[in-house]
Amino acid sequence: MNSRDDLAISEVNQSINMRPLWLPFTPNRQFKAAPRLIHKAQGMYYETTEGKQILDGISGLWCVNAGHARAPIVKAIQKQAKELDYITAFNMAHPMQFQAAELIANLAPEGLDTVFFTNSGSEAIDTALKIALGYHRAKGEHRHRLVGRERGYHGVGFGGMSVGGM
Repeated sequence: MNSRDDLAISEVNQSINMRPLWLPFTPNRQFKAAPRLIHKAQGMYYETTEGKQILDGISGLWCVNAGHARAPIVKAIQKQAKELDYITAFNMAHPMQFQAAELIANLAPEGLDTVFFTNSGSEAIDTALKIALGYHRAKGEHRHRLVGRERGYHGVGFGGMSVGGM
């Protein structure tokens, strides 16, 4: 970076109104007193607005395992977005959903042959809890106890937080 870039970034940092945003699982007062602002990522590194590299050791909270901004992935995302950027899973589907589900089901142990896609780990946990309760209700059993790990992270939804004791 050159000094002109540094000046522009410094001005951006100072011009940001941080009041309206509440960050999850973050001590917000401390963060806002000394913010770590990320403006881009490449491979396994984030880059702050001050030009410092930070190793992304948890793959963006486990959702960019192949690394950030990888050209083949960016290209595939762009191609798909031009065809269909989003579709609800309520009463409609894209053919690729069935193909992806079949690939995953074929990798799973025998008997685990149905796939349910979610948008996040939190949504996955809450959905799994609902499926478990619904399964037992459909069998005529009225089980309602859920097992989780105390102080374990099971997402930010009420179901995940309740089984994690957070």
